[in-house]
Amino acid sequence: MKVKVITKILEANDRIALENRNIFDENGIFVINLMSAPGAGKTSLLEQTIRKSSDMHIGIIEGDIAGSDDAERIQRLDIPVVQINTGGACHLDANMINEVIRDLPLDTLGIVFVENVGNLVCPAEFKVGEDIKVMLLSITEGHDKPLKYPLMFQESSALILNKIDLAPYTDVDIAKIKKDSLSLNPALHIFEISCRTGQGIQEWVDWLKRLAQK
Repeated sequence: MKVKVITKILEANDRIALENRNIFDENGIFVINLMSAPGAGKTSLLEQTIRKSSDMHIGIIEGDIAGSDDAERIQRLDIPVVQINTGGACHLDANMINEVIRDLPLDTLGIVFVENVGNLVCPAEFKVGEDIKVMLLSITEGHDKPLKYPLMFQESSALILNKIDLAPYTDVDIAKIKKDSLSLNPALHIFEISCRTGQGIQEWVDWLKRLAQK
């Protein structure tokens, strides 16, 4: 019974996600579902991406269980942003996105980032109408995460390894992260970045621009 209920929930979510996708497509908007654990640096990545890509016309949908700190950070960069508070849910779903899509100036945007709730399980299961999913992993989380949380890596088009500047101060095995991630998803694009120093940000932005222009 539990499996049937979950299947029905996901099927209903997928129908609404398709509606969202059609709305974004009609407006020529490329959508990225950005996922990570709490504190990995999603908002910092968005800030760096915005600063490097003023010509991309970015909008943001912020997902949090509570609060609006991240949305306020984005708003200070003069970027259209809407906040979703899930009230306890560990992920965004397609219906939540559907409720706020038209709060963004869709006719002026080229890319929309959906910053999902910080969680390494649930966000990967629910489509929201995105073109791609992107996984952000802080290297300080350890090299065991790909094999512990495989779905996140299997569902993503890109893996961003953040806080790479801290590598000399940890015992993390970055080669293992890459090897295990690629074993789960051979097509995964992997970027090593530091939101603090800016290392690798331009490479990520260049890849994103090429993808969004297709």
